[in-house]
Amino acid sequence: MKLFPIYLLLIIAASLNASDSIHPAKIYFKRQAAQRMVFDSEQIIPLSSINPAKVRDFDLMHPELWFGEDKAHQTAWEVKEGKLIGSSEKTATRTIRWAGGFNPFATYDLSINKCEGSGSTGIAFRDSTSGDLIITQLHFGDGKPNHISLRFELDGEEVIEKKWSFPKSVGGEDFVLRAQMAVVGVNILVESSGHSTLIGFADFSDHIDIRDTKHMRQYDFGISAELEPNSRVTIDRAAGALTPGTGQADIRAITDPEGRPLFDEGRLWFTMTVRGRALPNPMQAVFSLNPSVFDIKFEGIIAFDLGDGKLRNEHASHIFRDTETGEWRGWTTGFSAYGGDGGEEAKTILAVSSKRDPRRGFSIMKAKPVGIKGAHEDAHCIYDKEVKKWRMLLCEKQEKFRAAMWESAHWDRGYERIAGPVPMDSTGTMIQKFGDTHYALYGSSDRTVYIATYPNLEPA
Repeated sequence: MKLFPIYLLLIIAASLNASDSIHPAKIYFKRQAAQRMVFDSEQIIPLSSINPAKVRDFDLMHPELWFGEDKAHQTAWEVKEGKLIGSSEKTATRTIRWAGGFNPFATYDLSINKCEGSGSTGIAFRDSTSGDLIITQLHFGDGKPNHISLRFELDGEEVIEKKWSFPKSVGGEDFVLRAQMAVVGVNILVESSGHSTLIGFADFSDHIDIRDTKHMRQYDFGISAELEPNSRVTIDRAAGALTPGTGQADIRAITDPEGRPLFDEGRLWFTMTVRGRALPNPMQAVFSLNPSVFDIKFEGIIAFDLGDGKLRNEHASHIFRDTETGEWRGWTTGFSAYGGDGGEEAKTILAVSSKRDPRRGFSIMKAKPVGIKGAHEDAHCIYDKEVKKWRMLLCEKQEKFRAAMWESAHWDRGYERIAGPVPMDSTGTMIQKFGDTHYALYGSSDRTVYIATYPNLEPA
């Protein structure tokens, strides 16, 4: 769902009484505000950090991860005036210091104050069992940044090695090296004066599936420093966090079974896709909003578990809270199939559930196919108590995506098509009640929000 006005339609519809019937096309919108979150620091959800000003015993809190290295060749670290300084003297040194655990849905930052001499410093992810290493580094010479590299060592072999020039628009001091994990890959960025620049990227699915939960258990996040003699690097901070990424899309309200938006704690709750390059890299996030103002808040990330030991980054989800059981349920699109699971042939609509409230922090929802064959997407579903059926509006994959209505006696299985597909290409579906009348809404590549009858999908 790419169009924010569709979500505004939902907010307005929620405020209507049954006697206030109004045709959606008669609602006039005037834009009041706009916002795009790009790693907004005030929105992050912390996972781990090295905060030098609060370190009391650096070796105890952040031990060495490059085991077996002669201490004479380990980079020396000291905390001075609230900063972390790594240095070498007469010999070349190297180090990786532990900063926290690893999560392939997280973003990792290294705030570099300045570099002196020659060497490199960066962000490392090291397997504590095998020694496999994913590392991105800033390389510098004579105190000036030169280039950025990404290296992946697997089973003793270098399977990925990439180098990119350091952006000329960024000064040589006070910037952030960032590794945005994208579940099956990574995006490397540099941030300076609040502006983020994409440097490069890589995907790992040809070599390793980091969605496997064993990697979350075995990999550590650390900071590296490989220094030539008489060199040093000054670090302000290192951190891992869940973030709202580089952009957001696919807005869907979290609802009750009948499609009424969830209003809880004085806020509306909704899912949005967090951008991290193209498919299969985005992931599912949860946001909230006080509808009387414009205070969109990033609340958390949802991963999906199909029961095979992997956590997947599905998205374009519709979540509802089941009023009878208290369970959180819904539907999502299996976009992670593009990350090495069979591609479009394996992509499908999934039913998802969780006994735990998935709205905050890092949450996991169980997932299973609903049984609708095809690479369909953007499912939105309600329980129609008048016919005692679940009705799902989705974008059905034919020669193009086209909206279609499906029906079942069960929320998670047994669906059959009852209307459509419509003739125009479609995206971002929603079933919504305006007063006492349901309508089917969907967007299109012509940037039109189409309004159709429910459930027959005739022009309304």
